Amino acid sequence: QVQLVESGGGLVQAGGSLRLSCTPSRRTIITYDMAWFRRAPGKEREFVAGIDWSGSSQWYKDSVKDQFTISRDNGKNTVYLQMNSLKPDDTAVYYCAARPPGRGSVNREDYDYWGQGTQVTVSS
Repeated sequence: QVQLVESGGGLVQAGGSLRLSCTPSRRTIITYDMAWFRRAPGKEREFVAGIDWSGSSQWYKDSVKDQFTISRDNGKNTVYLQMNSLKPDDTAVYYCAARPPGRGSVNREDYDYWGQGTQVTVSS
């Protein structure tokens, strides 16, 4: 069983940056594809960014392509989401997710393991 722990959320002013981290609590994620999702108040959980197990391939929600960067350090068993130029619309709970390696997916149903989420609040 893989357990994921997110960190790095918080309150930031519009235009600011945050870096989220996702670390497994028990088991290495070195062989897993990883992704970040988010759920804004009153909305469904949506895909934000994904990265394959090797870090060589990334895929993004179109609206965040030039704003967010997903990366991973397999030596540290950690996945990151660098978020720049944050806007109030980015306010959400951000979730880390993992699945065995395969074709890059944006569907939450394809991910087997989830963290508890970290709150990101962007003030105007």
